[in-house]
Amino acid sequence: MANLQIVAMIGSRRPGNATAKALAVTVDELRQVGGIEVDVVDPADLDLRTPGTQDPELEKVLQEKVIAATGVILSTPEYHGSYSSVIKLLIEHLGYPSMLSGKPVALLGVAAGAIGAVKSLEHLRSVCSHIGAIVLPGSVSVARVHKVFDAEGNCVDPGVEKRLRRLASDLNDYIRRHHCST
Repeated sequence: MANLQIVAMIGSRRPGNATAKALAVTVDELRQVGGIEVDVVDPADLDLRTPGTQDPELEKVLQEKVIAATGVILSTPEYHGSYSSVIKLLIEHLGYPSMLSGKPVALLGVAAGAIGAVKSLEHLRSVCSHIGAIVLPGSVSVARVHKVFDAEGNCVDPGVEKRLRRLASDLNDYIRRHHCST
């Protein structure tokens, strides 16, 4: 079986953010499968700058990670009905044409509200499609995220955990069926 390289990007810089907690469940599922390496990009560790002022070295590192990846997971909180500026900055650092072009991309959104991150995922799907990413169906939206994880980051909702883990298996299955010869 071919080794897969997945890049998982956290769309929040807040300490203890729920986006990272949700993504951690998906990443855990990927790491339990043999032949998958996951590189988590945490923007709290990066000096992300606005377009036109980016650090060329940081751009190069992020672009090389995505070029080497077999698939990508983008995770975002929902802010005011859209995705975070942090996930947008990460996408901007991937250049034009985007390094996401032609890559299978799974989307994950979290929100405090009852309907979840539906709007942010719609917007993010549109941007990713525009730049040529292969956006997989079955994005995961976590509603009332503040009630889904305990203080240690453990998912306390079995249904949500199942959907987060399924996102990982859907990405893995898609890549193995359509991008890798086994």
